[in-house]
Amino acid sequence: MSKNRNKALENIDVNKSYDLNEASKIVKENSFVKFDESIDLAVRLGVDPKQANQMVRGVASLPHGTGKNLKVLALVSADKEEEAKNAGADYVGLDEYIEKIKSGWTDVDVIVTMPSIMGKIGALGRVLGPRGLMPNPKSGTVTQDVGKAVSDVKKGKIDFKVDKTGIIHASVGKVSFDASKISENANELIQTILKLKPTAAKGTYLKSIYMSSTMGYGIQIDTNTI
Repeated sequence: MSKNRNKALENIDVNKSYDLNEASKIVKENSFVKFDESIDLAVRLGVDPKQANQMVRGVASLPHGTGKNLKVLALVSADKEEEAKNAGADYVGLDEYIEKIKSGWTDVDVIVTMPSIMGKIGALGRVLGPRGLMPNPKSGTVTQDVGKAVSDVKKGKIDFKVDKTGIIHASVGKVSFDASKISENANELIQTILKLKPTAAKGTYLKSIYMSSTMGYGIQIDTNTI
């Protein structure tokens, strides 16, 4: 095992699960790399994502943001361009960006658009879909209130979706955050997921939660403390 992995295991009882506050402190202490790692949660749910009535998808507004400077593209009509720019969108326009995307350009993190524009964007599904960039009304990225949507993303609004194995992966901050802010962000995401429990899901809904930094060891969260 690597030197850093050995150092990390000195601070962790692999047979124990921790509450969010403890886990947040340990993840910070176990960061030994020279860059500001992301803090990620992996939440395993007791759902069958193959069933449409057990799909879990939503948005969470992290109280302390993600720590990432997300690049936002606003695909809007001319009368909404100023609103998008004032809200902090990095790229604003329509036809010129649609053509760029058709050519393979996807150097953005989130795309915000309007219902009236979705007809034009539908053709971009093959490019945007696999990258998780397709705007969606459920995530708040297809709306008439373009300014609010852009502002929310910039402040720390994240979109999450259960994958085919029943796990939700999401970033809840950076190692440079105070442990309390990491914990509060993580709790906000988990509480949002709990509210989205499908009525068709049977048995234990929240099966397991692990917190880790980009290069760090996963810390198991005690689901009984949530």
